[in-house]
Amino acid sequence: MSVSLFVGSAEEEEFRADVIRFISEYRGLNGFHFQGSKWPEVKALYRAIGQCGWMSIGWSDAAGGLGRSAVREFILWDEMAYARVARPPLGAGIVAKTLIAHGTEAQKQKWLPPIRAGEKFFSLGYSEPGAGSDLAGLSTRADLHGDHYVVTGEKCWTSYAQDSDYLWTLVRTGAVEDRGRGLSLMILDLHAPGVSVRPLPTIDGEQLNQVVLDAVEVPVEHRIGPENAAWRLVKDALDVERHVQFPPARLRRDLEELVAWLRKHEHELDPVVQRTVAALGVGVFEVEALALLVLESVVKGRPGDVEAAQNKLAHAELSQKIARAPFELGLSEALIYGPIEFLYRQSTWETIGGGTSEIMRSVVARQGLGLGGRS
Repeated sequence: MSVSLFVGSAEEEEFRADVIRFISEYRGLNGFHFQGSKWPEVKALYRAIGQCGWMSIGWSDAAGGLGRSAVREFILWDEMAYARVARPPLGAGIVAKTLIAHGTEAQKQKWLPPIRAGEKFFSLGYSEPGAGSDLAGLSTRADLHGDHYVVTGEKCWTSYAQDSDYLWTLVRTGAVEDRGRGLSLMILDLHAPGVSVRPLPTIDGEQLNQVVLDAVEVPVEHRIGPENAAWRLVKDALDVERHVQFPPARLRRDLEELVAWLRKHEHELDPVVQRTVAALGVGVFEVEALALLVLESVVKGRPGDVEAAQNKLAHAELSQKIARAPFELGLSEALIYGPIEFLYRQSTWETIGGGTSEIMRSVVARQGLGLGGRS
């Protein structure tokens, strides 16, 4: 990987070298952008990562992990992003860490081993047609009937549900007026009767999904934590996982591909092009610095909501600036199908997925700057 702001300890840099050697067998996979269309290969990669013990690298020894720091998780998924190999799977992060902190022993024994081995996979079932950024307003309902819940509703914009085994989902078990205080967290089998997964094609050639839940039965033992107590669990999960969600090396790779494209088309000596590339390079360093602030908050166990919002906002918007640069420079060759044209299509949803830019600005304004009253 080219020069970045982050240099770890000798042991951490040795681990980076191990990761890079591991990745060398998977270069060209591009499961980072095309996980859906390359799922068999990506699934095999995840199993290989599990065999290395890296799926559970940040889990405690007691949970069956390697007990390493968040820094190694950051290095692993940052290098994976730079090589375009894969994104961190939801199961090894948010799901496993929530189970470790809040799950029963039976739940840990059921799900942690296959997650650690890279054999079972989860999608995130939070957003709904009427509750995207406002998750407290979701309406998917779970009613208790003896030893199981009956879940009815709809989740949408659900990544990778077509290939996942389970839906890590928020459902309403309390009253609508309770907002976030009436939500529960459950693991729902995506192959259970009553589940329909319908593709929502995206402009980059991949797909999100609509997941329709028609009286789906979910055993009580698949509820994580107490009933109506999901809000804190969801926040806690994000707090310990935000350092791998938006790897800055992805943007460094984007910029390198842009520079290579400009050189190929003999635009690299144009003074306007050079100034544009220099400004984008400064942006990459800025995002790396913001990502390291997020990593520091996770390592030190302190709240990092503002740092995470700043990082996500800067990351998403810079990805679009890099992809748009040739078009704004009037370089019509960029319209031809290729790496730059693809980045333009792929980056269009970066400011939406994982929290919209508007919501990120609101977090920074309210919690970071104290504007607009308390959040």
